[in-house]
Amino acid sequence: MTTRTPHSDSCHAFLDDALGTSDATELAQCLKSGEVSKAEVCEAAIQRAQSVNTYLQAIASNCFEAAITTSSLALKPSRTSNQKKQHSSGEALFSGIPTFIKDNTPVKGIPTSHGTDALRPKPENRHGPYTKQYLSQGFTLLGKSTLPEFGFNATTEPSHKPATRNPWNVHYSSGASSGGAAALVAAGVVPIAHGNDGGGSIRIPAACCGLIGLKPSRNRHVNSTQARALPINLVSEGVLTRSVRDTANFHHEAQKYYHNSKLPPLPLIDSPSKKRLRIGLIYDLPTDYDTDTETRQAVENTARQLQEMKHHVEEIPFPAPLSFAEDFSLYWAMMAFMVKHTGKLAIGTSFKAKRLDNLTHGLAGYYQKNAHKTPQFLYRLRQRAQEFQAVFDRYDLLLSPVLAQTPATLGHISPNVPFDELFERLTRYVGFTPMANVAGTPAISLPAGLSKHHLPIGIQLCAGMGQEQTLLETAFELEQAQLWKHLFETYP
Repeated sequence: MTTRTPHSDSCHAFLDDALGTSDATELAQCLKSGEVSKAEVCEAAIQRAQSVNTYLQAIASNCFEAAITTSSLALKPSRTSNQKKQHSSGEALFSGIPTFIKDNTPVKGIPTSHGTDALRPKPENRHGPYTKQYLSQGFTLLGKSTLPEFGFNATTEPSHKPATRNPWNVHYSSGASSGGAAALVAAGVVPIAHGNDGGGSIRIPAACCGLIGLKPSRNRHVNSTQARALPINLVSEGVLTRSVRDTANFHHEAQKYYHNSKLPPLPLIDSPSKKRLRIGLIYDLPTDYDTDTETRQAVENTARQLQEMKHHVEEIPFPAPLSFAEDFSLYWAMMAFMVKHTGKLAIGTSFKAKRLDNLTHGLAGYYQKNAHKTPQFLYRLRQRAQEFQAVFDRYDLLLSPVLAQTPATLGHISPNVPFDELFERLTRYVGFTPMANVAGTPAISLPAGLSKHHLPIGIQLCAGMGQEQTLLETAFELEQAQLWKHLFETYP
């Protein structure tokens, strides 16, 4: 049954079953020891999914019967010069752990809807390039998680179907674009779920739902077909989790399928480092919109905690000019324009541009009016990327908000809001996350407290290219300080 507390609007599925409140790492240990079976874990996750999704609307499609029948969809990696075989000594670490893949990533036998009504997709003939890497870790796939149309929005509220709700309070957004994944993990349906991040799409829903969300360095993992075609590849693949060790273990294990030799290998990280860091502290963007009081307080509290841990923290301005926001907005709009005008060729013959939502149409129109600026804004974005990476010559990490405001109410940034008003609201809401995508550097969202409405607030840590280890070691240190709680701990 779904747990709904009488004194709140929260909704979760944590029960005394095979899943319990375990993270993926603990659950994997239970499976290995025989304390629980893969079938028991799979069936418990399906029962939770069926119960909670009535409220959360976080599942785009499911493959429950196949999951029960096979108990695991783990794939063996192909043998190429850039790929490594799994340990010969046994199964992958996450073998039998239930999960969901975001519905913009091809999975054989399941349609890929991209969160839009503009497609009538057919089941995929094959896995996408990254799907193979993801499933090589042994996960049991339960289905696809929801996202907004083509991942363009910061809330998972498709115009043609019910909104995905935040399990901490079902009247609020779960974030986006990996909003379905975040809702399912936070609510206890699965301990880990796939997400990808082209402007904050792992970190934003992690912040809204009280989770850990790491956007790894560009090219750390296998790129999707779509990401490879971008003039500046903004997209990184990853997961949303309830524990730092799950995130650390996932990214370490992923290297057994593919390791990019241009990036330092990611060791198995299971504890903080003794090294003390130089940390730049950022509160506001170079716009007229200040970070709200509760979010600023969460960042201040984290900075104070880091100082008490003997890290050196000093306030600095956001390391990019005001023009960065406009340049990134034009790039964002360019992607919407490309979808609208090349969708039938690039995405599928069933594509109908007239069925796109108001945000996609508005962004496409915004780009069309400014298309002549394309060479200039692409040049400036590449310059900003170099400048941002240079910041890490002076600092080991940057600390900032993830979002400038606490999680939005459903409807506030819905695609049904008139475009000009919606664009301004999104500009106020989002702004701290895109720089890491443009620069290709890693960044992580961590929980940092609750708002007066009992909604999670996230902070972001950014590091230099290839320095995920520093992010994860610092995340372990903050996690051990018990700065955050999970939904089942606050509403038992």
